[in-house]
Amino acid sequence: MSVRPHDRTVFLYALIGGLPAVVIALFWIWAPGHTADLEVTLTLLVAGCWLGFAAVVRERVVWPLQTMANLLMALREGDFSIRARGARRDDPLGEAMIEINQLGALLQSQRRGAVEATALLYTVMEEIDVAVFAFDESGSLRLVNRAGQRLLAKPVERILGHSAGEVGLADCLAGEPSRLLSATVFPGVRGRWGMRRTLFREGGRRHQLVVIADLSQPLRTEELKAWQGLVRVLGHELNNSLAPIKSIAGSLGDSLRRDPKPADWEADMRTGLEIIATRAEGLTRFLQAYARLARLPTPVAAPFNLEEAVQRAVALEPRLQVARLPSPPTTVRGDAAQIEQVLINLVKNAVDAVFEQRNAGHSEASVRLRWQQSGSSVEIRIEDDGPGIAQTGNLFVPFFTTKPEGSGIGLVLCRQIAENHGGSLELRNRSEASGCVALLRLPTA
Repeated sequence: MSVRPHDRTVFLYALIGGLPAVVIALFWIWAPGHTADLEVTLTLLVAGCWLGFAAVVRERVVWPLQTMANLLMALREGDFSIRARGARRDDPLGEAMIEINQLGALLQSQRRGAVEATALLYTVMEEIDVAVFAFDESGSLRLVNRAGQRLLAKPVERILGHSAGEVGLADCLAGEPSRLLSATVFPGVRGRWGMRRTLFREGGRRHQLVVIADLSQPLRTEELKAWQGLVRVLGHELNNSLAPIKSIAGSLGDSLRRDPKPADWEADMRTGLEIIATRAEGLTRFLQAYARLARLPTPVAAPFNLEEAVQRAVALEPRLQVARLPSPPTTVRGDAAQIEQVLINLVKNAVDAVFEQRNAGHSEASVRLRWQQSGSSVEIRIEDDGPGIAQTGNLFVPFFTTKPEGSGIGLVLCRQIAENHGGSLELRNRSEASGCVALLRLPTA
């Protein structure tokens, strides 16, 4: 067995450590009073014990150090299954080996979790219907799932490692990171595609992840729901108008076919025609309102002073003095005319609710308006002391209204205008008292 330099060093240290005891023993042995044979025998015995002690110390020190070196080398090479045996807590070197064993177990558990998570990720990527592509910093394709192969109609060995231009995805690495793709991007594959692109780093290098989803089926489903809703609303309103028109027209036809005619047939004819004209006019107003809802113009965004817009909207409500609570000066970016129309509608609804409450005997009911900024948006709060909202689920259903003279499109238009500006509109009942609060959120300039 070869002795390595560090083994000789430990052996030398052991010899030096036992040297004082050997010197003392030799002084005693070579003192007067011992025979020559006894002195030689005792000297050889002491030397043998000294060398044996040094050898035992070397083994007790070198073996644990070699074991720890082997364990650390295995960890460095990624082998976390090797463990040291015989390690004891009452031995400092044993404690070090126990800690290395625990470190190996921890790394083994973490690697097993990482391998399982990676396997799950790859399984999910292969099973989903969304095409996933990963490109490195040079634009070469490094990862593609099964849906991506189907989309490009090429196997992975023919596209992996090729540039985005070669696989037909150069447009996906430029332009807006989230957008709709042209239907002609993938020849031979019909559909409407949505694309999202994000950045990530691997090994310190910049990569791009491109996700392409077929939106045809979700869009067709939503389109079908929209058509069903449209037909349901139009059918309801048309039946409400056409049923009485048909009934009255039949009655008038029966009157004309009588011979002799009743004495008041002319008055009945006049009354029936007036009813038919009134219903036809109501039906025309309904269709015009529906057309107005569908033809809402695109907002022309420009900065404007919110306080001035609120002042103009409040001034158009002469029935009640709306209380304007202290609010910070704010500049909003949007279409001032459309935003004012939203404020007018919301204030009018709040005043209508207050008068309904006052008619019920609550003379102190009022309307309050204020706004506050939060980051890059402003929240306008219109609060009333009315009876509240009875059916919150139908607030934004087109042509649903509880007012005798209402059209049912006011709140729908208001929300559509708010969303066209990148904001939102929310109506909810107050929790601390009766009434409703309208929250209009808009982006600031």
